[in-house]
Amino acid sequence: MAQLAEREMLRKLQEFSTSTVGNIVATHVRGPLCLKIYDPWRGNWYTDQSVHCMYPELGRTVGYAVTAVWGMADPDFPGYEILDLLDTIDKSKKPVVIVAYQDFSPDKLPRVGLVGGVTAAAYKALGAVAFVTNGPSRDVDEIRPLKFQCIHSGLTPAHGHMELKAINVPVSVAGMDVAPGDVIHMDEHGACKLPADRLADICKNIEILSQAEGEVIKELMTAKTIEDVKVTWKKASIFSAKQSKETLEALNDYIAKNK
Repeated sequence: MAQLAEREMLRKLQEFSTSTVGNIVATHVRGPLCLKIYDPWRGNWYTDQSVHCMYPELGRTVGYAVTAVWGMADPDFPGYEILDLLDTIDKSKKPVVIVAYQDFSPDKLPRVGLVGGVTAAAYKALGAVAFVTNGPSRDVDEIRPLKFQCIHSGLTPAHGHMELKAINVPVSVAGMDVAPGDVIHMDEHGACKLPADRLADICKNIEILSQAEGEVIKELMTAKTIEDVKVTWKKASIFSAKQSKETLEALNDYIAKNK
């Protein structure tokens, strides 16, 4: 694959599901195409089922993380204005995915309708394409036509007085630890983070994996017997098996035939 510019690599990754991206990043850690960027279980690199995609019809979304923390107002420790966050988004690399940690007590968190139609429109106007948070939101009817993707815990119609406590600090949202500038890939499965300096490696390996898996699925759908299925399954195993000499030889042979 020819070297792509960074923006082109983001567009390339939008062609693949977040699950497929995860396979390359860490999921199939024993596979020869996996980059082993994170520990698949302990790396805190993807969201859990406490949150879900609000607009799956929008497809895949990719962008650079701008992070924020919201919490209860405290007169002794004043926070930031929303305009400060808008300034940060405006100055950040585009497109932006806002990743927000809602730092509220358990009784308050389910009642925080954090993102509304007006705030989503302001974010979108400045180059943000999505919002990921560990709590609920609101105004789905107003946000949907904006084509602004959201991953939230659910919905609630209102909120009380709250404050923006921090901007562009490390946050942990629904099991995903994010630093400002991380690349976020998200779709109906959830979100995962990627280091911006590994995009070229991810794009290269994901092309090979996606093509190979497509061929395996096609063969499985035309299999007539259990023996046909077993033969095809063994082919598929070279992309998730331990990197033995035989596995690598099979992979290299596959790559040579599909350049």
